[in-house]
Parts: sequence; C-alpha cells; structure tokens
Amino acid sequence: MSQYKIEAGTGQHIGDRQEQQDRAALFTAPKAPGYMMAVLADGMGGRTGGALAAEQVICTAKQIFEGFSPLADNVEEMLHNIALETHTVIKLSGFSNDKDPHTTMVILVLAPDGTATWGHVGDSRLYRFDGPNFAEHTIDHSYVEKLVSEGKLSRTEAKSHNLSNILLNALGSSTETPKVTIGRHTGLKAGDAFLLCSDGLWHYFTEDELGAAIAMNKPRDAAEMLITKTRKRSEGHAADNCTFAIVKLVAPPKEPQNYTIKKMRRAV
Repeated sequence: MSQYKIEAGTGQHIGDRQEQQDRAALFTAPKAPGYMMAVLADGMGGRTGGALAAEQVICTAKQIFEGFSPLADNVEEMLHNIALETHTVIKLSGFSNDKDPHTTMVILVLAPDGTATWGHVGDSRLYRFDGPNFAEHTIDHSYVEKLVSEGKLSRTEAKSHNLSNILLNALGSSTETPKVTIGRHTGLKAGDAFLLCSDGLWHYFTEDELGAAIAMNKPRDAAEMLITKTRKRSEGHAADNCTFAIVKLVAPPKEPQNYTIKKMRRAV
C-alpha cells in the first residue's frame, strides 16, 4: 500500500494584462502507471506569440510523457528532450509569423518509488515544502540572479530591481540553445508538497507564506486564497498573469479494521 496519495490542482488569473500568456497542466502517463507530471510555462513575446510559446510547452510535454516508459526511458533525459523540442518548434514558428515568441518552463515528475525530478528554464519556479516548512526552490535564470550570485546585488535589492524581468535563458530565445537545470529529491512522504508558479505569483509572497497556505488547505482552497492575496498585494502595479500548480502528498485513508468477535460462555 502506498504511503501517500497525490492531491493536485492548478490556479490562474489574468492579472491586469489583456491576454493570458501562462499555461499550466497536470498529466499521467499511460505507459508509466504511478507517474505524474506537472507543467507550467510563462509565455513572452507580444500578443499571441507568448501564449503560443507557452502552449507549445504543454503540448510537447504531454506528447512526450504519453510515450514515456520507465523500462526504456530516463526522466531527466525526457525533461531535456521536452525543452529542446519545444525550443525548436517555437523558433520555427517565429520565422513564419515575424514574432519573437519565447517562454519559461518548469516541469515536475513524481515516480512511484518516491522520487521527484524537476527541470526548469527561465524564472518560473518550483518550490518544495516539508509540511509547512520551506525546503528549497529553483534558482532563476535571470540577469538579476546573476548579479546576486556574483555578490553585486543583495537578495532584498533583487526583488525590486528594475531589470528583474530580463532572462538569460528561455525557450525560443535567439541567443543560444536553452539550458535545463535539473533537481531531484528522494524519499517522498506524506506532508511533502510542491508549487510550480510564474513570477506573477512568487513575487508577492515569502516562502513561509506559501508553505503555510499549501499545508493548511486542499489545493483548490489554497489556489483561491493565493489568487485573492495576489490581487490585493499587486493592486496599482499592473499585475502580470498569475499561474501555478500545487502538488501535495497526503496520507491515504486508513483501511477499516476487521475484528473477529468471539462469544464467551459464562460458567454457571
């Protein structure tokens, strides 16, 4: 019997933008029972271009995951293939419609052996929580994060830096082939949780706030709460699209116990 079951859901709000260019989805694999995938993409590149780029991430991930078999395939290699194939298709579409579409990508794959593997490109993030406690999050492929790593900018200064939207790595980018950063965690257990989100969400919350919201609520309720708070905190700031996926591992329901009742004879 599994030590946990998976509860998952997605949330999305257009913010103050005219178009929703983010995408998020949850998938299972027909050839890989017990595996699940969460995908999020934040598209950029002008009207319709960004949305098409993000949609391509979802389509490519779904197609490749449907053909995934743990007997023949490797999760990490699959994540790289999704990124490279998406990048190629986006580049070709850009040539044909005179646009410059590009997108971020963050993908999480859970395996039935208790392993979580993820890959990301850009500044859409994956957060991992142990109960309500923050454990780690992916490091953005951004100019500001580069300045932080070089000691030229503090973490506090980075949050409000005017170049925080400049990415050094994205799918569809004309500069170079995108690099996928891979992460992994083993020994999954009930109480663990993951959040995949665009910068339209993580910009407005601390790690502790996100961990508490997810730990104390079912994914759907947590999604409603996070969207409501995002809208309130972003008021007057021309808020970006806000999109995320929540994946929680919870204890399975206890099976009813079968008791044998023996009648005792009373001695006279």
